[in-house]
Amino acid sequence: MATADDLSDIVDGLRAARRRWRDAHRRWDTSGRELPSRELLAGVMEQLAGALFPMRLGPPDLQPEGEDHYVGHTLGVALARLRQQVQLELGHEARLRGAEPPAEGTAAELVGHFARRLPAVRELLDSDVTAAFQGDPAARSVDEVLLCYPGLHALISHRLAHELYRLGVPLIARVIAELAHADTGIDIHPGAQIGPGCFIDHGTGVVIGETAVLGRGVRLYQNVTLGAKSFPTDGDGHLIKGQPRHPVVEDEVVIYAGATVLGRITLGRGSVIGGNVWLTRSVPPGSRISQADSQAHSPGDPPSAFQPLAA
Repeated sequence: MATADDLSDIVDGLRAARRRWRDAHRRWDTSGRELPSRELLAGVMEQLAGALFPMRLGPPDLQPEGEDHYVGHTLGVALARLRQQVQLELGHEARLRGAEPPAEGTAAELVGHFARRLPAVRELLDSDVTAAFQGDPAARSVDEVLLCYPGLHALISHRLAHELYRLGVPLIARVIAELAHADTGIDIHPGAQIGPGCFIDHGTGVVIGETAVLGRGVRLYQNVTLGAKSFPTDGDGHLIKGQPRHPVVEDEVVIYAGATVLGRITLGRGSVIGGNVWLTRSVPPGSRISQADSQAHSPGDPPSAFQPLAA
């Protein structure tokens, strides 16, 4: 066990390490915590999920006659806490850019826009629940999907995080995404665009990159990766960020377990990508790609080399 002298030396060493880090990264503000809190955001997400699905994800003693009161009260608390976190992120970003702090009321306005999107988010999630129930023969009810399926819980977090990402608070959005990742094993970047009726079955190990675009009714199984094939750099060798680098998955595509789809390629509508396929080329609508197909074609083959399903 460390002695008092040992602890004093450790504290001194940690202080020195913090100073070196702050000097290197120009972090000299000591007025208090300047970044959003993972712990607080986890609570906000739990409250928002309860407000979206009060009789399933709300408190166990909630009665139907008290549903609206619970939703209103819970939203009030959650949005007030979210506003504080948004203010922290906006202030932090301004400091990094050497800009003036955001105008008073900016965070409140942004959170107001977010709040007004919640009914639309609920409708998207309803379509996801329906897709899971209809797509999984093991699902006995939509209630089972909502209570038990990690894919649905990852989508609840993603659809909320995506709204915040679009509104200009990407750090909070990323924290929310990583909380869901830790909880479900499903890693969806908040920038990814996911259409209605998405079904992530089992889900463990699924990775969906920032610039991925998924259409309506896409179905993914465990260990599917929608990733980047390469990372372009500038003349100094630094990564060029924000470029489209992840797949576009059109409507009604199914991607089975273990498939890896890389680069800004397009999977045509209604295609089926088999398990453990490694795919770096676009495929036309109605394609059925197996391991044998993906291995049979060299990287230089045109997309037409992949054959669509027979009509």
